[in-house]
Amino acid sequence: MSQGEDAPPARPDDDPAHVTGTALLDLVAVMDRLRSQCPWDARQTHESLVPYLLEETYETLEAIERHDLTELRGELGDVLLQVLFHAQIASERTDGTGFTIDDVARGIADKLVRRHPHVFADVSVSGADEVKRNWETIKAEERAAAGGGPSSALDGVPMAQPALSLAAQLQRRAQSAGAPEELAVIDRDDHGKAADLAEPDSAQVSEIGAELFALVTKARSAGIDPELELRRAASAFRDRFQAWERSSSSA
Repeated sequence: MSQGEDAPPARPDDDPAHVTGTALLDLVAVMDRLRSQCPWDARQTHESLVPYLLEETYETLEAIERHDLTELRGELGDVLLQVLFHAQIASERTDGTGFTIDDVARGIADKLVRRHPHVFADVSVSGADEVKRNWETIKAEERAAAGGGPSSALDGVPMAQPALSLAAQLQRRAQSAGAPEELAVIDRDDHGKAADLAEPDSAQVSEIGAELFALVTKARSAGIDPELELRRAASAFRDRFQAWERSSSSA
């Protein structure tokens, strides 16, 4: 075949002069036009977009679980759209609290540089475990500096996340802060003491709840993410149930 004969069309990425990330500028321009010219896009708010952010995140997770890279590429685009959408809405604020997608990108870039001194400074590390410890130390210092006073290692943990992942994240944060392992052991007496100090019924934990929390501890000790493990079990149940449906309908 001669050069150029039936050759696939060149992609911008194939151009040696192509700079990775330039397509993001096109996406920003598309988002800006949609926000100003599409009635549906124009009326969206941070709050109205929350369901879509969650939906796209879970769809991305499902694509990863299925090892479907083509689908993953599309789902990552949907997640990226949500990031751009929120940044575009924020950029339109006139009360001094707004920010742009550049502010978002600059903020995360600065954070990555700050929390990787072994890459961008002269800090030496022995391996991934020390990188993780340094990350948590730097993050704690950032929290203290931002608050101007005492801070908790649990600050910033989103309490609205699914319960299994919430329990796992709280345990991870506590462990990184050097908390003794027995703190993760919940018993009935502790429930009552906590409830007396809190709002009515806010800290009431059943025996089953304590057992579930203990299972999260057991999963983490085994190097297993409890949220993902339960998802796998749920998927296995789905497959078994659908197989049962098929066998029942053919009987």
